Amino acid sequence: MNETMVQAQAAVGDCLAGVRVLDLTQFEAGPSCTEALAFLGAEVVKIENPKAGEPGRTGFRGPSQSSDSYYFMLFNANKKSVTVDLKSPRGLQLVKDMAAHADVFAENFAPGAIERLGLGYDVIKAINPSIIYAQVKGFGKGSPYENNLAFDMIAQATGGVMSITGERGGPPAKPGCTLGDTGTGMLMAISILGALYRRKGTGQGERLELAMQDAMLQYIRVALATNSVFNKPVERNGAKVISGGTVPSGIYKCKPGGPNDYVYAYTSRANPAHWHNLLKVIGHPELIGDERYDTPAARAQREEEIDAMIAAWACQHDKREAMRILGSAGVPAGAVYDTMELQTEPSFEQRGVMQTIDHPASGKFKMPSWPVRHGGRPPKVRPSPTLGQHNDDVLTHWLGLDQKERDDLRKSGVI
Repeated sequence: MNETMVQAQAAVGDCLAGVRVLDLTQFEAGPSCTEALAFLGAEVVKIENPKAGEPGRTGFRGPSQSSDSYYFMLFNANKKSVTVDLKSPRGLQLVKDMAAHADVFAENFAPGAIERLGLGYDVIKAINPSIIYAQVKGFGKGSPYENNLAFDMIAQATGGVMSITGERGGPPAKPGCTLGDTGTGMLMAISILGALYRRKGTGQGERLELAMQDAMLQYIRVALATNSVFNKPVERNGAKVISGGTVPSGIYKCKPGGPNDYVYAYTSRANPAHWHNLLKVIGHPELIGDERYDTPAARAQREEEIDAMIAAWACQHDKREAMRILGSAGVPAGAVYDTMELQTEPSFEQRGVMQTIDHPASGKFKMPSWPVRHGGRPPKVRPSPTLGQHNDDVLTHWLGLDQKERDDLRKSGVI
């Protein structure tokens, strides 16, 4: 391992050192938010059911039944786990006591569930007026669907993402990435940071509410701009630019012809050099300046012909070679990397973007770190906690409970 790699993996996020987060989230939208805060150095304490933990621990396990799911590990790195029976009066009081020492309280239970538990905003605010109380729900207050349940795909359907995804003339499609979940979580994390910054000067806490449907509007803004220009719903455009009229822009098959052997090539309407450079690369320099192709509007009339020229060139190269040649010529291009190629890409590990953790129950597991580099280095990934791993640590340092008090809580099943 070279020195650069060691330095990249040794960084410890400390931007939020001293910030305490009480994390009552589950699955992905909430946990991705609180994990971002953990990567930045906050002490994130995940409150879980003593018997099984949050549903994501076991609901997505593979063939092995002896460890936490990889799904859970990916969204709960760098956190601590404390088990509390929220249905017992003593357990509920423990969480309230911890809330008094927290800076952030985060939850994404079903609508009304946190209030029924007795941990709604008014209750927590009375205990700690300066707390940042963050809630993620499927639909916003005042929405006709306010009380509906939602998951990632529901948010993408109701938030416009699916309507603009898919092939021309075909049905809507769900993007493979989880914009509804992690996309919402990132917006909430940014909002929590803003609230914490303001609180430094005012001491004022606040309630943050984010609906997954509402969050999706942030990710379809280019489509909304196109909608406004043409005053009609945006049509699906496959792999091409959603606003239309940008030719060429698309994926082209490469050798040897596997399921992900493609390269994406794009030429900006605002930069004629992209088109000219592309023509040189694919062996058609004679078309530079030809009025049939020289403007975006002209190229839009010859889309199939242009795609065929690029396809004839791309199939002679593998995707990495095609990306290298096009990129070196000043043409925006990207090979279509599959998930296994990304998991094993050496440069990610060398730069600390992918790091290998040693989970106490599941063994070694490679996962992404927080992608933002602070001082040239991404934060170090610590394994997701085992269930209740930090009961003693947190109850001692947050609440000052001694060994006998903690043992009594265990005997009574509260933790």
